[in-house]
Amino acid sequence: MNLFRLLLAALFVLGTPTSFARETPTPAVELGGVGVSDAQLGADYWIARQTAADQVILGRSGILAQNAQLMREDASMHDLRGLSSTLDRKQVATWIEGLADAPQSPLYDVDGKPVAATVLEAILANRQLDGIPASQATRYGLVVQRADLRTFPTHLRVFRSADDTDIDRFQESGVFPGTPVVIAHVSADGRWWFVVSPSYAAWIEARSVAIGTAKQVFGYVDKSPYRIVTGASVHTVFTREAPALSELQLDMGVRVPLWTDWPAETPVNGQHAYTAHVIELPTRGTDGSLGFAPALLQKNADTAADYLPLTRSNILRQAFKFLGERYGWGHAYNGRDCSGFVAEVYRSMGVMMPRNTSDQSVSPAFAKHIFTEADTPAQRSEAAHAAELGDLVYIPGHVMLVIGSMNGDPWVIHDTTGATVRTADGRRVRVKLNAVSVTPLVPLQFNDSESYIDRMRSIVRIRPLPATEAPNHP
Repeated sequence: MNLFRLLLAALFVLGTPTSFARETPTPAVELGGVGVSDAQLGADYWIARQTAADQVILGRSGILAQNAQLMREDASMHDLRGLSSTLDRKQVATWIEGLADAPQSPLYDVDGKPVAATVLEAILANRQLDGIPASQATRYGLVVQRADLRTFPTHLRVFRSADDTDIDRFQESGVFPGTPVVIAHVSADGRWWFVVSPSYAAWIEARSVAIGTAKQVFGYVDKSPYRIVTGASVHTVFTREAPALSELQLDMGVRVPLWTDWPAETPVNGQHAYTAHVIELPTRGTDGSLGFAPALLQKNADTAADYLPLTRSNILRQAFKFLGERYGWGHAYNGRDCSGFVAEVYRSMGVMMPRNTSDQSVSPAFAKHIFTEADTPAQRSEAAHAAELGDLVYIPGHVMLVIGSMNGDPWVIHDTTGATVRTADGRRVRVKLNAVSVTPLVPLQFNDSESYIDRMRSIVRIRPLPATEAPNHP
């Protein structure tokens, strides 16, 4: 019996032995090493199992209030509009040094070779911490292309073991065109800027950001009307006349303003615009200054005139648009990781979230059930089985989006490196998924003695949070 069939058998044994097999559409297929049918790989299958799938969970005014609370109360978020007009040395140093300490464990490059201590020392020195001015004017900018946020000012990809080339330990996150940032510091080589975005602070290549005034930056962010990217990603129309705006990638949830007064008969970058939306994008001048230029976004691209309503059906449809996308730690591989995945699904409905699982799982802006050592296995199991579609289940270092249940057992979609279960004879078997995948929750094993349910940190539910409500219960 091959590994996939072994894991498939284990899932049937550990799930719900007889009714599970009866309810699962046939023929069952082995996709990613778990027993999932073709039908289960579509949003419509899970939507059909819901009642009131199109009922609005939280309206736009409620979402805006929640977003405001997030910016106000969540320490992982950054209210750029609320920053002082000047930044002092202590604040900037706290951001930079708070991101990461100097590496203490051995690191390896993409070829599996140890990274020399002298190389790491040079990277750390490139932060130029001694060069942080005592006081500086707060500088604003807009991201002009999808770009990596890095732990240190370097392209060097590093890994914790010689045989791992997936999780680059210097990769933090990704940012998208139109993201506002504050430029807080410049690397010694001048090629990197330390920036603060609304949800993260890290190093970015200077060429990916254009510097403007606060009025320019926030005027762009607030501009209406706009389009919201509702596909996993879309691209602007190819143009040789404006290479920087040609086939520019815009990921789910990105908001781009429309250029409403563009003359109807005037071509955009050599092309008539009647089959496309004329959008306004930030550009970077040769001196790094911020400008704006038109680009075309096809009308048949997966975008909307506003954020999608927050409904169960939309949560499912948006999540399944990423199905099969390669796992990318910190948005590497032009993809995203588990927390980026759920954040971008909800962002397409206007919901803001912190960047990392550790912050998402405890954010004061969300209704949640936080688990402690006092919770018994039975209580944890009861909570997991009571989870509703759209709930976010957090374990250390990972988050899963609940998509429904079969025979009372919860199923999830998540951006994951792999799935581990215990077979009927007690052996642990792991299959490397490395993709956005659909799996049951109950059989998943965290380690030799604990399941994912045993290690749940919290279950978060996006819904109204009354001021008088105890935040420990979803």
